[in-house]
Amino acid sequence: MKFFKNVSREMKKVTWPTGRELTSYTITVITTVVFVAVFFAVVDLGISQFLNSLF
Repeated sequence: MKFFKNVSREMKKVTWPTGRELTSYTITVITTVVFVAVFFAVVDLGISQFLNSLF
């Protein structure tokens, strides 16, 4: 029971993001994920083309 009281007390201290901040963070994460995915797809394609040209 003490654990749940401590959790409740700590959750009251949490600063939750506003709707605008949440939207901004979400867009940042999605943009970063898309950028990294495209980057690795291009690198993979380049390596594949290079290896195919060797053999």
